[in-house]
Amino acid sequence: MIALNQNELEALGILWTRGESKPGEVQAHFSWPIENATLRSALVNLVEKGHVTRRLQGKAFYYAACVPKARMLQTMMRTLARVFAGGSKTELVAQLVETGDINPSDLEFIRQTAAGVAPQKPKRRAK
Repeated sequence: MIALNQNELEALGILWTRGESKPGEVQAHFSWPIENATLRSALVNLVEKGHVTRRLQGKAFYYAACVPKARMLQTMMRTLARVFAGGSKTELVAQLVETGDINPSDLEFIRQTAAGVAPQKPKRRAK
């Protein structure tokens, strides 16, 4: 997997949520202020890395995610497990519990999801 920086991840997330968009539309949904040139650089990088497509319509470029969110998540989780937990997804989850990044209600949600039960999403705690 080719590593993605924070701006690239944010832009990709916006494209997954909103679908095909112009750079200004992506910029308007960023979680933090981002300069136009920085955003355009992130979008071009995503195209070069094969995660996003770009098409010209009139004078405007439109960008769209071409890698499914689930596939990217699987790839990133395998990488995290390899780096932080010797390749074990179980050990990775255990470490997340130990660090407080996953709490008991999160674990119940995971158990219900794994059992095929329609789980109630856990309430997010303030950080």
